[in-house]
Amino acid sequence: MTQPKFEFVPQVEAIAREAGALLLHYFHQRVKIEYKGDVDLVTVADRSSEKLIVERIRAAWPEHDIVGEEGTRQETGAEYRWYVDPLDGTTNFAHGYPVFCVSMGLAHRGEMVAGVLYDPTRDELFAAEKGTGAFLNGEAIHVSQTRRLNESLLGTGFPSFKRHKNPNIHFYHQITLHSHGVRRAGSAALDLANVASGRYDGFWEFNLNPWDTSAGSLLVTEAGGKVTRFDGSPFRLDSKETLASNGLLHDEMMRAFAQIMAGQDMDPLPSPEEWAKSRT
Repeated sequence: MTQPKFEFVPQVEAIAREAGALLLHYFHQRVKIEYKGDVDLVTVADRSSEKLIVERIRAAWPEHDIVGEEGTRQETGAEYRWYVDPLDGTTNFAHGYPVFCVSMGLAHRGEMVAGVLYDPTRDELFAAEKGTGAFLNGEAIHVSQTRRLNESLLGTGFPSFKRHKNPNIHFYHQITLHSHGVRRAGSAALDLANVASGRYDGFWEFNLNPWDTSAGSLLVTEAGGKVTRFDGSPFRLDSKETLASNGLLHDEMMRAFAQIMAGQDMDPLPSPEEWAKSRT
C-alpha cells in the first residue's frame, strides 16, 4: 500500500504529541480544578495545552483562523479554520480517570479536510486527511461490519452540567435495551475515534461543539462510516445532534431515534419505589 501524501497531518501529529505530553505531566501532578459554571470545570492543563497548540499553529500557518475551546478566537474570514480542543475529557482528567485526548480539526471553506486526535495515556494517535483514509499510529483503520442494532456496541455522552435539561436519558434507556450495550466514556472525540476504528459500531450525542466533533467526524467518514443528524440530514459542525455509525446501522438507528422522539414503543423506566418494595 502506498502511503498517502499528507499536507497537514505530519506537522499536526507532532503538535498533538507535544500537547499530549504536557497533559500527562499535569495529569500525574493531579492539578487544581477550577469551575466555569455550576459544574463545568477547567484546569491549568486545558489552558496550557491550548496555548501551546495555538502558538504552534500560528507559527506554521499564520494566515489560518483558530477557534479553541478555552477562548482562543482568531476569526478573520480566512479560508482555513482550526478547531482545537486542548483537553477533551476534562472531567475525567480532573478526577484522575485516564480517558482524555487532544483534538485538532481543520476546515477549508467550511469542509473538514484534516483531523488529528491524540490519546496520551494509550499513546494512540488518530489522523485523517480528506480523501486519504483514516489511520491509528500509522496503520489504516476502518469502521466495523456490524449490521444489526441488537448486536452493536454503541457510545454516547451526557453534559457535565444542566443534565436535567438534556433528553438523552430517554435515548440511553431505549437504545441500551435494543443494543448489545452502550458506553459512556466522557470524551466525544474519543467516542468518534472509536467508531472510526471499529471499537464502537455507532455513537450519538446532543449539543456538542465544533471542537468536540471536527477531527472525529472526519475520522469516521474517512474510515468508511457515516455522520449525520438524528434524522439523516447532513451533519455540520454547528449541528446540535451528532449521529455517527459504521453506515450499516445508520438507518436502523435513525428509525429507533424517530420512534423515541415520537414516544412510540417506549419501554417504561422502572419505578424505584416498586423496586424498593420488592427488596423487603
